[in-house]
Amino acid sequence: MLNTRRICRGSDLTGRAHATSIGRTACAAALCSAVLAVSLSGCVVHETRPLPKINATQANHEIPGDELLDVAVHIFDPGIPPEIAKDEQALNKRRIYPDIRHAESRYVATILRGTLEGSGQWGAVRVVPDGVQFVDVQISGKMIESTGAKLALQVTVKDSTGRVWLNAKRYQSAADTGSYRTDAALRARDPIQNVYSEVANDMLAAREALLVQDRRDIRRVTQLEFAKDLAPQAMDGYLERDQKGLTRIVRLPAVDDPISTRIDRIRERDSGVVDTVNGYYDNFADQMSDSYGQWRRASFEEIEKEQRTLNQARTRTYLGAAAVLASVFVPQQCGVYDYNCRRIEGAVRTAGAIGGAASILSGLKKYSDAKTHAQALKELSDSFQNEMAPQVVDVEGRTLKLTGTAEEQYREWRKLLHELYLEENGAEPEELPPATPPQQAQPLALTPAH
Repeated sequence: MLNTRRICRGSDLTGRAHATSIGRTACAAALCSAVLAVSLSGCVVHETRPLPKINATQANHEIPGDELLDVAVHIFDPGIPPEIAKDEQALNKRRIYPDIRHAESRYVATILRGTLEGSGQWGAVRVVPDGVQFVDVQISGKMIESTGAKLALQVTVKDSTGRVWLNAKRYQSAADTGSYRTDAALRARDPIQNVYSEVANDMLAAREALLVQDRRDIRRVTQLEFAKDLAPQAMDGYLERDQKGLTRIVRLPAVDDPISTRIDRIRERDSGVVDTVNGYYDNFADQMSDSYGQWRRASFEEIEKEQRTLNQARTRTYLGAAAVLASVFVPQQCGVYDYNCRRIEGAVRTAGAIGGAASILSGLKKYSDAKTHAQALKELSDSFQNEMAPQVVDVEGRTLKLTGTAEEQYREWRKLLHELYLEENGAEPEELPPATPPQQAQPLALTPAH
């Protein structure tokens, strides 16, 4: 009787051990399945919501004429690093497409001009080449990053006295996805309008911090600087530099001074040429607006897809490897003669290895897809570049073709202004001081059309 009980107890313990081994094996199987399921599911992608809109502060009262400052927005530096300017692969990796950047450098300046003009806070606001120097307030900038998903700019603003309003300040914003939803929304508001509105509001704050007399002096200094450039001897002694390096007015010409009257008339002609060049930039921006908007939308979608694919690739590859390791290290829980348990254990190992390998291959495919999206973005950029064409504009009755830098043409125009002044005064042309070369060459220029 005693032996029978011992045998029964032994059988009971064996059954429990068998159940335990199968349970542990099934648990390992469940773990591998869970890892595999997570690896194949990828990552959760959250929808990008539209950004809060920032608008330029509108003028709520009429600004006196002698305080209404004119603004010149210079074409932005496209921001192409010289060390990789000829390395197409490095440029593509940083999403810098030179032809598009050159076009954007004009487009950004034009949109900023429109924002300032639309606020009603300023006088004449124009987009100008680097050679235009005698304006109340001048804006220059550099493009740091520009894609369909983000824009980053570095902006400097100073007035004609030399006072710096904004010193290489960085502005950046993600694209407002609301502008990409429909073509009408894209035309109604620029996806990066927040950046331009922030620049406009900071400029307004800097202007409001000035005294009324300071604003009036800025206007007068601009006029005297223009006159001094044309007639340095006649206008000598009206301006000076103070200890801070700012230009100050020493004295003013008489109201009926004949030289000042002639110079004012020539300045009107100069303003006409600047207006014509500004009109060219406006037309250029209008013509590229639709195609550029579509390119930015496609660029945004490609960047989103590429980022999503990269995230999924990492998740699938890492968790796939984890599934393989989990299958390899499934513990040996089955007895030598427990064939049912060993079959389950073998199935777990095989399923984990196959599933993990499949996940790794899926991750590698996702990396390949990311490269495909990047190539698609490059092709989109190339197609946009092909849509850009030289522009033709009439300046002072001359038909000019815009193909190089505007700086050289404006220098030629300034030289003509000197000659006009000298002719009206009956003087022989005198040697002019050499023009200051531009810091950065711009993509467009005015050259006579043939």
